[in-house]
Amino acid sequence: MKSFFKKYHRWAGLILALFLVLFSISGIIMNHRQTFSSFSVDRKFLPDEYTYRHWNLAAVRGTEKIGSDSILLYGTVGIWLTDSTFSRFADFNKGFPKGIDQRKTFKISTTSDRRILAGTLFGLYEYHRSTQQWSSVELPVHEKNVVDMLVKNDSIFVMTRSHLLLTHDLKQFDLLDLPAPAGYDNKVGLFKTLWVIHSGEVYGKIGKLLVDLVALMFIFLAVGGVWMYTGKKKLKKSKLQTSERKQIKKHFQWHFRWHKKAGWIMAILLSITTLTGMFLRPPLLIPIAGSRVGKLPHTELDTPNPWYDMLRRILYLPEQQRYVISTSEAFYYSDDDFRSMKRFDSQPPASVMGVNVLDDMGNNTLCVGSFNGLFAWNYETGTVWDLIDNKPYTAPSSVGKPVGDHKITGFTMHFGNYPFVFDYDKGTRSPFNRDEFPAMPLDMIEKSPLSLWNFSQEVHTGRIYTFLLGPFYILIVPLTGLFGLGLLVSGIILWWKHRRKKQPLSSRS
Repeated sequence: MKSFFKKYHRWAGLILALFLVLFSISGIIMNHRQTFSSFSVDRKFLPDEYTYRHWNLAAVRGTEKIGSDSILLYGTVGIWLTDSTFSRFADFNKGFPKGIDQRKTFKISTTSDRRILAGTLFGLYEYHRSTQQWSSVELPVHEKNVVDMLVKNDSIFVMTRSHLLLTHDLKQFDLLDLPAPAGYDNKVGLFKTLWVIHSGEVYGKIGKLLVDLVALMFIFLAVGGVWMYTGKKKLKKSKLQTSERKQIKKHFQWHFRWHKKAGWIMAILLSITTLTGMFLRPPLLIPIAGSRVGKLPHTELDTPNPWYDMLRRILYLPEQQRYVISTSEAFYYSDDDFRSMKRFDSQPPASVMGVNVLDDMGNNTLCVGSFNGLFAWNYETGTVWDLIDNKPYTAPSSVGKPVGDHKITGFTMHFGNYPFVFDYDKGTRSPFNRDEFPAMPLDMIEKSPLSLWNFSQEVHTGRIYTFLLGPFYILIVPLTGLFGLGLLVSGIILWWKHRRKKQPLSSRS
C-alpha cells in the first residue's frame, strides 16, 4: 500500500507541479488587484481568442453623448472620444493612473451643470475641461469600485458594489442606508462564501496574506518535489564527483526534510484552498449556484449591510416615480426614496456576474442584458421576450450552464437608427444589430493590452487553455483540485508512515 501512495505522490506531483505553480502565482496577483494594476500583457503574446475583433471581449460597456457631435465610448479599453459616425477616435484617458486596469470604466454620466463623471474599477473621476484630464473624487467608503451612477435633476447617485451614495456637489456625500427587503434571511450565497474563503477575503487583509502564504507553500512544495525527483536521478549517475554527490545529497536532504514539515503543517489550509477553488468553476459550480447559507460569524461576511457586494445597477422610472436596483441575486424597487426595498414578484433572466444593460423601454418594460442574453421584461405581467432570438423566453427546466449563448456586455443608443448591443464573443456581430459598426482603430484601441490581473484570472480559471482543449478546459480546475487533494492525502499518509517507522516499538502502544 505504501508503494502505491509513494508512486502516486511522485507522479501526480510531477504532472501537477506546473499547474500548481501557475494557479498559485495567478492567485496571488488576483488577491492584490490594485497593487498589480499598472502591469499588463501584450495581446500578441496570447492565444488568438484574446485578440480584439469587432469590439468583442467587453471592449465597450456603453456610450455617453457630451456634445452635439461628441460621444464618449467606454469599457475595458478605457474612454475614447468619437463622433456620431464612430469613425474618428481620440484618447480620452489623460489623468488616470498608469495601467489598462485603471481605465476600466463601468459608467459615464453628465450632470445637469455639464460635469462629466466616470465610474471606474478603482473609483469616481471627474473630467476637467480646463486641463483636459480626469481627477479622482474622494468617496467616504472603503470600497472604491463604482459600478453605476444615476443623475436625477441635481442629485447624483453613485453606486459601488456594497453602497449607494448621494451627492449634489461631489464634495459632500451621504451614505444611503438601504433597508433590507421584506423576508430578508440574513444569508449569503454559498458561492460567495466559498469565494471569500478561497481568496482569504473572509478575514480581510490578514486573510488574504494567509492565503498568499498558502500559495507560496504550494509553489515551494511543487518546485521542491520536482527538484528532489531530478536530484535523485542525478545521484544514480556513477560519473559524479564526490564533492558534487555530497552537495546534491545535502540539498536533497534539506528539501526532503522541509517538504515533509511544510506539507503536514499546512495540510489543512492547503486542502481548504484546493477544495473551495474546485467549486468556484463549472461543472462543480452549477449545483451550488443557487444555494444560500448563513453568514460566517466574525468575518467580513458578517456585516449588518444586507447589500454587501451585491449592488450592480440603478435606474429611475419617472412615470412611476420608482427606483429599480439590480443585484447579483435579484431585482428590487423602491417607491419611497429608499425607505423600503421590495423584490419584484417576477424576475428576468440575468447572470450572477451582474447586469450590463438596464434600460427603460416604457409600458412597464425594462431592457435587461447580461451574460444570459438580452431580454424585454415586463415587471407587471412577468412576461419576458428574448430580444436576440426574437421569441418568448422559456426558463430552463433544470440548472444549466451559468452563461447563455449571447453574452451581452454593452449597449448604445448613439449609433445608427436603432439600439445597438455588444456581445462578449461576437462583438458587434450580434444578430440583434441592424447596422454595420465601424472597425476598431488598429493602432489605438485594437492593440490595447490585457491587464495582468485579467491575464491571471484567465490562468486561474483555466480559460487560457481553451486554444488547446476547447470547451473541455472547464475540467482543468476540478481535475487539478481532485488530484491535488489526492496528492495532499498521499503525502500525509507517507509522512505518518515514515514517522511511525522512526518511532521505537515501545512508544507505539
